[in-house]
Amino acid sequence: MSVGDRLVVARVRGFHGLRGTMRLESLTDRAEKRFAVGQSLFPEGSDSPLTVVESQPDSLGWRVRFAEIADRRAAEALRDAYLEAVVAPGEELPRGEFYWHQVIGASVADLEGGVLGEVVDIYRAGGAEVLVVSGPAGELDVPVVRSVIRIFAPGRGKIVVDADALGVSGEDADELEPPAGSAEAGREPQP
Repeated sequence: MSVGDRLVVARVRGFHGLRGTMRLESLTDRAEKRFAVGQSLFPEGSDSPLTVVESQPDSLGWRVRFAEIADRRAAEALRDAYLEAVVAPGEELPRGEFYWHQVIGASVADLEGGVLGEVVDIYRAGGAEVLVVSGPAGELDVPVVRSVIRIFAPGRGKIVVDADALGVSGEDADELEPPAGSAEAGREPQP
């Protein structure tokens, strides 16, 4: 990602009260910064900014009110919308960290080189990200933890996992072939 690019940082999941306050599911490791008063977010695919005037974390994510959203009816028009933030100077990721959309499409293999599939999605469970790997044998959830991931190089399109730690036998992995196609998404944070 470079300066000026936009990343998805939240999804509108619900509403709170009548003044247009939205309940956001945070899709960023930088929620305090992204949802701070004065920050601008954009509905995905739109160039119309939404300026944060109130925000606070709650048990389901964040409650955020925008200057441009006058009431609940206006807020409801954004139900399930993704909200994006612009990457500012100095926000480029350090070496070895990746945004989710940079990981999607990477090939996943076991330690012996058997192809398990490719990353088609990522979600967060507890404190770790989980890669959804799709291959000929179906989908496999791969937690992004050191005991499972042995090589994590999505910049080269390569992830190597310990199949035994996942409960996938070596002969099952040898029979798999890489799937055709590649998914693409823009989600922050990074594994």
